[in-house]
Amino acid sequence: MSCTPESKPSVLHADNKATASNSIPEHISLDKWADTGFEWSGSVDPRIFDRLVSTLNTEHEQAMTQLDAELYRRNNVLHLRFTLTGEVWLTCQRCLRPVAVDLSDDYDIALLEDDSQASLVDDDQDYLLLEEIITEQSPERLLPFKKLIEDEILLKTPLAPKHDDCEMVVEQFGEIPEEEESENPFAALAALKGKL
Repeated sequence: MSCTPESKPSVLHADNKATASNSIPEHISLDKWADTGFEWSGSVDPRIFDRLVSTLNTEHEQAMTQLDAELYRRNNVLHLRFTLTGEVWLTCQRCLRPVAVDLSDDYDIALLEDDSQASLVDDDQDYLLLEEIITEQSPERLLPFKKLIEDEILLKTPLAPKHDDCEMVVEQFGEIPEEEESENPFAALAALKGKL
């Protein structure tokens, strides 16, 4: 596993399982773990994700989200499977109050070496091409683990979150003026038609 200094797991077990006290690995070294497999489990603060944090509601305390992830190979195809358990608080677009959005779900993404491996996965299987997601220039191939988790979280969160039973409060100041009935411009044409 390759990690940045601020995201080193606290314990790395001999059986390729990592647990973390409060951080998530930025990357996983495919050169090291693609064939043997890798597991990571821990509690994650949603505020560590740079793109997600701008959508989070600041009025409500964000709870930790449980993440259990596994990198494994099946039918000669590399897979990243993970389970998220928890919720994030966003801002309701109707009443502007905090609204909880459940992130709990199971994810399984096939990581393909090239397009020819697409036939090895089911039609309904989500997949990504490794050449498109590994963009960092490095001596080893580093899977952007944290970024992939954040991508799935962003796909799970609605663009315009709202409460199911939210009624937008509308305040009215003063009276609404009554619209004057304007004369229909086609009525004049109809009158002319009879005269011609």
